[in-house]
Amino acid sequence: IALSGSFSMTFLCGRCDLHKGLRIEISEQPHTMRQVTNIIIALQKFKQVRSTEFTDHELFNIIIENIVEVLVLPSHCSHTFTQCTVCDGLKKSLVQSQGTPNLLAVTLRGGNSNRMGINLSTYTTPGCKATNGQPICLKIAQSNLYLACTKESGTSSQPHLILEACTHDHLRKPTENDGMERFLFFRKVTGGSINTFESVKYPHWFISTSKNESMPVDMCVEEDTSRQKIFTLQDQKVI
Repeated sequence: IALSGSFSMTFLCGRCDLHKGLRIEISEQPHTMRQVTNIIIALQKFKQVRSTEFTDHELFNIIIENIVEVLVLPSHCSHTFTQCTVCDGLKKSLVQSQGTPNLLAVTLRGGNSNRMGINLSTYTTPGCKATNGQPICLKIAQSNLYLACTKESGTSSQPHLILEACTHDHLRKPTENDGMERFLFFRKVTGGSINTFESVKYPHWFISTSKNESMPVDMCVEEDTSRQKIFTLQDQKVI
């Protein structure tokens, strides 16, 4: 959470425990007029309060309502990678589409030998409880292609899922405003094996597949019941 003025407050994930996930640090980055206006308004509200004693939740609400801009940002990439194959709720496997920067959901025949491997790397958020999921990135095994949620430049279209070339070094420790959040997803596991993948850059947009055969894997909103948003990870191994 970036705070206007001469200092900033940063949450290390989407939802934090009030006592654990908040830190204050010096910032030399330029601030917009909107940010400066917000902090002036907040300071005026402080002056209008007769009592100088605030409960934790009162202070937190003042910050949230008047000063902050929210950014979900993991701390750093772990050194543990899991290789697996991914299937949707209809048992269709994710495979790379030849000649296009997309994945397809396909029912494979002849066992697991034709399934495409995906490397899943996790991010840690020290001192913070990420209740909306574990931050991860997903890469096609034995390649430099990562799943990315993005919009076409200069348009107001909805987010789409593409395959984009990137290096592990660029994704080792994402920082604010570096654009790398398009490669990050919140993985939430329910029932021990049911996975959903929500975009970090575009909240409430999930990796999804069509109910039809051999269609592109894309993004959809949680309320969209026409698409499959749950996945299972199979043949998992730590690499």
